[in-house]
Amino acid sequence: MKINSSLVMLFCLTVVFSPVSAQTPPDFSKVEISTAQVANGVYMLMGMGGNIGASVGADGTFIIDDQFAPLSDKITAALARISDQPLRFIINTHWHGDHTGGNENLANTGAIIMAQDNVRLRMSRENVMKLFNRTIPPAPAGALPIVTFNDGVTVFLNGHEIRIRHLANAHTDGDSIVYFKDVDVIHTGDIFFNGIYPVIDLDSGGSINGIIKAVEAILALADDNTKFIPGHGPLGGKQDLIAYHDVLVKVRDRVQGLMAQGKSLEQIQAMKPNADLDPTWGTGMITPNVILQVVYESLKKQ
Repeated sequence: MKINSSLVMLFCLTVVFSPVSAQTPPDFSKVEISTAQVANGVYMLMGMGGNIGASVGADGTFIIDDQFAPLSDKITAALARISDQPLRFIINTHWHGDHTGGNENLANTGAIIMAQDNVRLRMSRENVMKLFNRTIPPAPAGALPIVTFNDGVTVFLNGHEIRIRHLANAHTDGDSIVYFKDVDVIHTGDIFFNGIYPVIDLDSGGSINGIIKAVEAILALADDNTKFIPGHGPLGGKQDLIAYHDVLVKVRDRVQGLMAQGKSLEQIQAMKPNADLDPTWGTGMITPNVILQVVYESLKKQ
């Protein structure tokens, strides 16, 4: 499978969304795609970038996100190990390249790409991510979603009722969750980073209050048996999502309280208000100082 012209964009976001230094290009040849069954006909694929969800069955394969272009062959091979049916649909949970990088390659095999309206808009133009000092060029036309929706859409495939719902201004302004209602599985996209502080893309319409509200909306759909495929991190359960929600609320409230006292961002960072949370939650791509910066800037905007 040919690696296409979106690779430059993808490398920029690989550096942003994976634990690779800006000086070290990612070695995609060493990435392995692992597959875990989550429920009957529903799988989670992990490699480099956002976790992939998959519905497989007699109607064909439906996947949620597709990581990076250089991994498309490996992803296709992983899907072939769990189904002999063709890939028919892809839903992008948001626009970031670690979730949309394989779009063009997989669309060239005949898959139809779907996403919320804002995903296509953002992929169609240059985007700036000030937090990471990155400018991401427009995606090639072949990588763009060709079916878009506003609030949501439902897909009936492989015996599943797959409800896709837009939750606005959370991680970005185009986030979708994918709810397999009959088997009680939810793919959250990057609204949920399991066990680590999340990326909140303020330049793409994300916000701390929006991501908290979105998590609460997801929890309202869940019961004690619901399984969550997060954007990043391991498969989770309801208690994992509750713990994540509670951390986000604590961080927001602490920063908001210090801002009300007139503290600057630098002063807040020096105070280390999340010292009890940082050893666990600050070990991922978003460090303790960065989450304080993001929350501070988000609250200043409201």
